[in-house]
Amino acid sequence: MFIILLEGKKMAFDEVQFPADISYGSSGGPIYSTDIVATASGHEKRNANWSEGLAKYNVAHGVKDKTQLAALIAFFRARKGKASGFRFKDWSDYSVTGQSIGIGNGMQTAFQLIKSYTSGSVTEIRNITKPVTGTIKIYKNAVLQSSGVTTNTTNGIVTFTVAPAIGISITADFEFDVPVRFDTDSLEARFDYFGVYSWNSIPLVEVRTD
Repeated sequence: MFIILLEGKKMAFDEVQFPADISYGSSGGPIYSTDIVATASGHEKRNANWSEGLAKYNVAHGVKDKTQLAALIAFFRARKGKASGFRFKDWSDYSVTGQSIGIGNGMQTAFQLIKSYTSGSVTEIRNITKPVTGTIKIYKNAVLQSSGVTTNTTNGIVTFTVAPAIGISITADFEFDVPVRFDTDSLEARFDYFGVYSWNSIPLVEVRTD
């Protein structure tokens, strides 16, 4: 049987978080795709293929005991290797405070959660699609909103019952997960000695969900 995947079709995604005690020992961070062509004079021409980065992680060193090993194997089997995406807590970058997500215009009711990364005059905007339930606070002109607003934790869309008035500053505090998948279809453990296991690599890669 052959399965044809059409470009643009969303892949399977499970709204479940990778075990946070294992992710705490992981390594990784943002990656980019850049083409570089060297000229005869030694100069370079560089082309950035992506407008924003993706993250890549290795969780091999996060497994510290037999209980975590069992949890990892069960999680890997449930995702069928690369087949299904899932949530991952990047302990180096998982929270936002006072993030501006829009200015009211009297008509717009929906706003996307984002995180801004600024260095000098350059700012990269990252859409946050997997905020964590129970951590989200939405403000209008620095006043916490206790009603009249909801946040979809599967896509990061904030929706007001009534459109914020013209000029109203909308900000947010929240924690978030990264949507990822395993970048391998095999989980190969090495038995160093009785009761001790290790792996060279268990890679995860961020997936775009927006």
